[in-house]
Formats: sequence, structure tokens, C-alpha cells
Amino acid sequence: MKKKILMVSMPSIHFFRWTEQLKNSDFEVYWFDITGGATFNKNLDWVTQFTGWKNKWNYPGRIFIKSKYPKIYQWIQKLNEKDTNKEFEKVLQLIKPEVVHSFALQISCLPILDVMNRYKSLKWIYSSWGSDIFYYKNLGVIEVDVLNTLRRVNFLITDCKRDYYICNKHKFNNKFLGVFPGNGGVDFVENVKALNQRDKILIKGNTNDIGKGLEIVKSLTNSTMEFLNNYEIIIFSGNEEILRYINSKKYFKNYNIKVINESITNDKLLELMGDSILYIGNSLSDGIPNTLIESMGMGCFPIQSNPGNVTEELIINGFNGFLISDSKNINEIKNHILKSINNFELLEKAFGYNVSEIRKKYSRIILKEKINEIYIQVFKKN
Repeated sequence: MKKKILMVSMPSIHFFRWTEQLKNSDFEVYWFDITGGATFNKNLDWVTQFTGWKNKWNYPGRIFIKSKYPKIYQWIQKLNEKDTNKEFEKVLQLIKPEVVHSFALQISCLPILDVMNRYKSLKWIYSSWGSDIFYYKNLGVIEVDVLNTLRRVNFLITDCKRDYYICNKHKFNNKFLGVFPGNGGVDFVENVKALNQRDKILIKGNTNDIGKGLEIVKSLTNSTMEFLNNYEIIIFSGNEEILRYINSKKYFKNYNIKVINESITNDKLLELMGDSILYIGNSLSDGIPNTLIESMGMGCFPIQSNPGNVTEELIINGFNGFLISDSKNINEIKNHILKSINNFELLEKAFGYNVSEIRKKYSRIILKEKINEIYIQVFKKN
């Protein structure tokens, strides 16, 4: 009989990609959508899915009220929403899994902690993602909740070494299963375009309390853009703030710059990376960004922020990329761009190293066996 794994996660492309690595495995896989609002995912049709459970009643006009009268909607939802703990416990009792695997602390561990504390013998894996543990205080999580969670979980997976050390400092004393990318690896295309055939520079425009894509755009002064004139500047994950800034600077009209606000497929993003000579990402907090891994494996020269020294796990500053030490320092970002674009020898050396090393470490084909082995270890552990 197959062993049962209950995945607990929000509906995220990274979660879906991770779970796909278990297709045709010796495990029976279930998914409890912690948000309760997702619909059935066709790409995981082999997974038993518990979705769309949140509302007691999907009343007529709910979406209209939510968009037009948010305060009224919040009041209604207090009466209309089912209790996450109760719904999760129903699923536990129904399927009786041997293992629960939660993805992200605040999203998928804390809401079920009370239940998991009542099922002490049930094995629990926690996967740390992105800013999850590094930035928890800024995300509104109190330390006692972190300590209580790490005291209860039996197994830990992180996307960087930094977060393993942070968990250790917060009293995690159980089994560490290793460092793995949150998406379970990358499907790199076999043929990589040579640097002298690339005509784009790719920028992650994500701009919010954590993402600092706007600072990258501000570093593209008129004098900087003159050195980038031969390249199309592509800004993905952009927003209205970035568009307003670009439109406010007349000199941008003289250059080839494109902002992609809508979401793009992972295949399209990898294609853009394969056409780009530089990749630039910038944030106040993150783990090892999946987009950084993808860009390096596709041959881009990376310029990336380094919160908590995490990016040093992949980038040797000045050798295979540049580290941004201050995410808000526009001059630093500008200098990194100019130093890299004017040093083709540096770019070529980094190209060979990054493509080789990143693919050895993060290819989905290589990681599939390792990820399956994680769960085998868990089931063997007493």
C-alpha cells in the first residue's frame, strides 16, 4: 500500500512544480489548499485535492460585494467562513496520512499548528520559502509562534543555508533534509544562446514593501542608458509605479524599453532569459530566488541583492555576478550595470561557470530522484 503525504500550501506555481516531481512515485499525494479558495488544478489531476472549502455559502453577488464594498464583505465573511483548523482536521481524519508537508511558515504552518500539536505522532515537514523565516518579524509573525512551530515540526527543508542556521538559532533540533529550490528544480533548455547573440537585458520589476525593482529602473539614468543602447530592456513583474516613473522621464523614449505587467509563463520567462545578457533582481528580503537560479542557468550575468548574505551562496562577487549590498542604493546598482556591460571578458567567464554549475545543482531531472528520496527518508525515520 502506498504511503500517504498530505501537502498543505496556498495555490502557488512553486508548490505545483514541487509536487509534480512526485508524479508516478510510490506515494499517494493529497493537497489541502490552506486558503480554501482555490479551484481544482488540472496539472495535478493525479493528486487528491481539497479546495474551495472556505465559504459556508457561495452567495449570489459575492464577488461584486468583495470588489465594491470590501468592508461589508469582510463583515459577512466573518460569519460565512469555515474554521481552517476544523476543516484541516476533518481531512486528517478522512485520509489518515503518514506525513504532512507544509510550505511556508506563516501561510501553511501557523494556521494548523494547534491541530498538529494534538497529533504528536504524525510526521510534519516544513519547507521554508523566500522571506518566510528570515523576515518573519516584518511579516507580522511573533517569535513565540516561530519557536512553537519549530519545536513541533519533525523535518525541515530550506531554499538556502542561511535559513537553516536561522531555524537552528530558533531551537529547531530535529532532522534537516537539505537545501532545495522551492519549485523543485528548473527545466533548462538544452541549447544556450552565446552571449554575442543576445540583445536583451532582463529586470525583475517587483516593487512593494520587499521588492525594490523601482530602484533598478531609477538606476537607468540617461547616461547609463547610452551604454545599453544596443539592448532591449525588458522589465517583467512590473506595475503602475514603474510605468509612471518611466513615463515621467522623457529620455526613456529614445531607448527600447518594455514593461510586462501581466503574468508570463515560466517557459516564456526562460526564453527571455536565454535572450538576455544581464539579469537584475533587487529586494530587501528573500531566500535564493528561483528567478536568479533560472537566469544563471540560462547564461545571464546576474546582478542581485544579498539580504542576510543569502545570495553569496550562489554568487562570488565580481566573479560570476555582482552582489547589491544596499537594495536602496541607486548608484551602486548603476555601477554594477556599467562594470558588467563594459567587461565582456568577465561576462564570458561567468557564462561558462554559471551554466555548468547551476545546471548540475538545479536541473529538475537531477532533483526529481533527490526529492523522492527525501520522502523515503521521512517514512523510514522513527
